[in-house]
Parts: sequence; C-alpha cells; structure tokens
Amino acid sequence: MGIRKVATAAKALNRVFVGNLPWTISNRELKQYFSQFGLVSQVNVVFDKKNGFSKGYGFVQFAKKESIQLLSETPNHKLEGNVLTIQPATF
Repeated sequence: MGIRKVATAAKALNRVFVGNLPWTISNRELKQYFSQFGLVSQVNVVFDKKNGFSKGYGFVQFAKKESIQLLSETPNHKLEGNVLTIQPATF
C-alpha cells in the first residue's frame, strides 16, 4: 500500500458523513456545531453546482479519533430543527 493510500485511510478514520442538513447550513455553521466534540480539521457541505444550493449532506473531519467517540455518545444531533444523520465516512 502506498503512502498516499495510508494517509487517506488514516484521515477517513476521523471523518463522518452528515446527512439531512438544512439547506441553509454553510461550512462555517457545520464546523461551529461539531467543534463542541473536538478540533475540526475540515468540513465540506456538498453544494449543487448548477443551482448553488446545498444537497443536504456533507462531511466533517476531526483532528483526533476521540472526537468521534464523543460524537457517538450524544443521541440526537439537530441543526435548525433537522435531526442529522451521522455515519462513519467510508472514503
């Protein structure tokens, strides 16, 4: 396995998929919410290239894997009334 694949796999361990995002949530707001669980190293709300609106999902990457544990100990995550779907990112 090459160094690049190892680095990518290591990053994926600290990364989660976040679904059911309100269309009004930006990268800044997503980072602000998830910062309560630890240092957020990267966020990415996915936007439609044609219309510029959020597709309703994104990704959050934490600096430490302990943040994922803290995140999973909280039963419900809500932003602007939407209950978020959170799963480990597979890529």
